[in-house]
Amino acid sequence: MKMGDGGFRPAYNAQLATDTEAQVIVGVGVVTVGSDLAQLEPMVEQVTERCGRRPEEWLVDGGFPAHDQLEAVADQTTVYAPVPKPKNPATDPHAPKPGDSAPVAEWRQRMGTEEAKCLYKDRAATAECVNALARNRGLNQFRVRGTAKVRCVLLFHALAHNLLRTVVLAPEWLGLGTGTPTTVSLTA
Repeated sequence: MKMGDGGFRPAYNAQLATDTEAQVIVGVGVVTVGSDLAQLEPMVEQVTERCGRRPEEWLVDGGFPAHDQLEAVADQTTVYAPVPKPKNPATDPHAPKPGDSAPVAEWRQRMGTEEAKCLYKDRAATAECVNALARNRGLNQFRVRGTAKVRCVLLFHALAHNLLRTVVLAPEWLGLGTGTPTTVSLTA
């Protein structure tokens, strides 16, 4: 894949789908393509199959909203993703363009609303938080080769992450408080 320094090296593009409320990982994807443009529809399908229902809304970064992907999931979920800035600053980025399909035009208009902008702000506090935790836990470089093995590493990471989230969330789910410990004791 092409790297930020302009060179090409073996690499993997990993995606984690995260529930914004509980911050648990509900989907894992791995490809050897540097772009996220074709990854939205497969992730929606994976999460739908895994969870037994489609999430009503998806918050995705600017690499995901390819027009064909928006069209493919339009009847399944509502996508919130930033609209690219137009080359001409006088052009309204949220106004539908002449060649836009109905789902793409709806997405542009939706992202121009204050409600969508406010909702999209949640993405940084959820998805990026989970990504930062992954990096803090050492998931910076894969020590295995092949997408199947990389997917296994990501699934192990998701399992560990979700178990840690369960420790925090279980007391709240059981009505025993917030789940945030006030004291932590370690024994050898």
